[in-house]
Amino acid sequence: MSTTALDQVAAPEVDADRIREAMEYYWAKEWTDGLPVVPVTESYLNQFLAVVDRDPEEVLFTITHLNRHLTVRLAAINAALAGCLPEYFPVVLAAWEAIAKEPHPARGIWQSTTGTAPFLVVNGPIRNEIDLNSQGNIFGSGFRANATIGRAIRLGCINVFGLHPHKLDQATQGTPAKYSACIAENEEESPWPALHTEYGFDASDSVVTAYVIRSVMHIEARHTMEPEQLALDFVDSICRTGALIHEYTSALLVIVPEHAQVFASAGWSKDDLRDYVFEHAVRRRSELVAVGKDALSHKTRWRLSSEHPDSMPDTASTTTDEPDVVRVLSHRSSIQIMVAGANNAGVSAVVEIFTLNPPRENPFSYSQIGA
Repeated sequence: MSTTALDQVAAPEVDADRIREAMEYYWAKEWTDGLPVVPVTESYLNQFLAVVDRDPEEVLFTITHLNRHLTVRLAAINAALAGCLPEYFPVVLAAWEAIAKEPHPARGIWQSTTGTAPFLVVNGPIRNEIDLNSQGNIFGSGFRANATIGRAIRLGCINVFGLHPHKLDQATQGTPAKYSACIAENEEESPWPALHTEYGFDASDSVVTAYVIRSVMHIEARHTMEPEQLALDFVDSICRTGALIHEYTSALLVIVPEHAQVFASAGWSKDDLRDYVFEHAVRRRSELVAVGKDALSHKTRWRLSSEHPDSMPDTASTTTDEPDVVRVLSHRSSIQIMVAGANNAGVSAVVEIFTLNPPRENPFSYSQIGA
């Protein structure tokens, strides 16, 4: 909408000064993420609680070492503050339930100097019902559902668990995902089954999957129609030494429809791509020595130099043919694959995610919406 058009829109009959006073009051109470929040009344809160059949005092998620608990009511308050519509609240609720199954947040990783953040992927019919963006600019702005659902989680982190920067949140640099990180899968333009069906759900189910992420790296690959070449571009980004914090790393491949069709046209399934990435995601041990990451810490099991007094040998498996070559992925399930983005260019992404190493049988956390 142009500035001229904005000037012609009739403003609702409200007291703008009172709204600003409420916003400043919320800011003074540190109930925001730095951006203005929506003032919440009891009657407006009740609209959120009315769309779910849950006890408002039911505890959804606990961080034990902080002795703080998030209830359905508190989740609704923060969803309203974030700018969600009431019809988004079942997604927010399922997101918190998925997060509660993820082992890392409860252990304090959201407070980490590493700067991690929650990241949500939504599948199923709910995407279209509430206009969740799964196509162009998925990691960007412009869609209320994506922006506010992700923000509802961040505000819950701040307002319920006290994760304010420079205080309990000790991120050295952080990530833009600390504002909001919620995308939907572009199931309509994917040649493969949707992400949530790999967990045993039906395609008609609506599901939220929760991850802990560090960064999103874009892969520019407009140059090839060879699946092996394209897959090696993903491998190279996964294997960068800066990603090797622990013994192994993990990745969510967010593949645009154009790239997905390159693989599918060559007869590759998701599992074919996953197997290829797993087999080729390796580094020579001499390369790990060069950056001081050829061993593990006794205390943290983070990578460090074998010359460090706290070091112990890593147990990273080697390839059969070349014993000096070390795998950087512990298991094929350390690689997740989904399709999202516009079908207009060869630009995909590798999302760096945290998983248990070695992973459990199903290392990811998800919850069915409305179940």
